[in-house]
Formats: sequence, structure tokens, C-alpha cells
Amino acid sequence: MEKKKFQKLSIAALIISVLPLATFIPILFKFTLSGGIQGIWSAANMVFVLLGLCLSIVCVRNSESRSAVNIIAMIISILWVLMVAGFITLAFLLNFQQ
Repeated sequence: MEKKKFQKLSIAALIISVLPLATFIPILFKFTLSGGIQGIWSAANMVFVLLGLCLSIVCVRNSESRSAVNIIAMIISILWVLMVAGFITLAFLLNFQQ
């Protein structure tokens, strides 16, 4: 029972970790979004990144439920977190450069 719970959680972590890639869907269809929708979408992406990281950490910490899916979700989440941290750092540097 416990292993099945972690298996579903690991699949959810992987799906949530990949959800920020949905940002590219409007680009593929050459569809432009308004500024408000872009802001909401970027906030949702940050929430998905953090949620995917938290879920994958929960799954990887338990040695019985550790699998390739969990490790892949963890790597994807860490890469997203590093990218978001880089964007935030770049934004601060560009705004306070004066």
C-alpha cells in the first residue's frame, strides 16, 4: 500500500516537473498573450517548479520508493530551480545596475 502511494506520488512529481514546458505551446502556435496572463503563467510555473521539487524530494528521501522516475523528476526539478534562480538573479542585476 505504501509503495503504491509513493509510486503515484512519483508520477505526479514527474508530471508537475514537466508542466513548465507548457509555456512553449503558445509560441508553437504563434499566439501572443497579454501581460497579465504572462505574469500569471510565470507565477504558476514557479509554483509548479517548487511543488515538483518538494514532491520529488519526498519520494527520493524514502529509500524504498527510490526509482528512476523519482531521480529523473528530481533532476528536472533541480534544473528548473537553477534556471529560475538565474532569471531572478539576472533581473536583480539588470534593475540595480545603475
